[in-house]
Amino acid sequence: MTRRASMKRVTVACLVALPVFASTVVAQESPYVTVEGRLIKALSAEEVDGYVAGRGMGFALAAELNGYPGPRHVLELADSLGLDAPRRDSVRAVFDRMHAEAVRLGTGIVAAEAALDSAFAQRRIAAHELSDRLARIASLRGELRYVHLAAHLEVTALLSDHERYEYQRLRGYTGNHRMEHGAHQQHR
Repeated sequence: MTRRASMKRVTVACLVALPVFASTVVAQESPYVTVEGRLIKALSAEEVDGYVAGRGMGFALAAELNGYPGPRHVLELADSLGLDAPRRDSVRAVFDRMHAEAVRLGTGIVAAEAALDSAFAQRRIAAHELSDRLARIASLRGELRYVHLAAHLEVTALLSDHERYEYQRLRGYTGNHRMEHGAHQQHR
């Protein structure tokens, strides 16, 4: 085979392979393709539901996983913890206040995210207002997290050391070394 024939074969092979390679590159999908149909692009349906229902959504993990029981779970475990009616009522009051505030703030977050999404969708957003919109959303999220964490502090103050230990055990957190060895003195 001559050098010229060999070069011709390489050229033909490249010309045949080029469209295949190009179609492979074009066929790469964005990881966001599955969320483009969301009503609010930045929030999943589960997140919207969680916000408007006032759910915890992990906002109080710093408290929960460090020995500060949450009101919802204390109420669920009230029988196992041996809580009497007055203390159940106290925990219920903390939960009710937290929940009402969480619903209010969560609804505000959803509305603010929807407004931001709409502004982008309608091409009616300017750089000067973007910062204000994002600050408002961040502020609402911070307030929501505060509400959940503060409720954990309130409930912790209502429980004895033994009840807090039992809560940890019943929730499956007995691997928390600080809780097992009594170094978990809660700030009161």
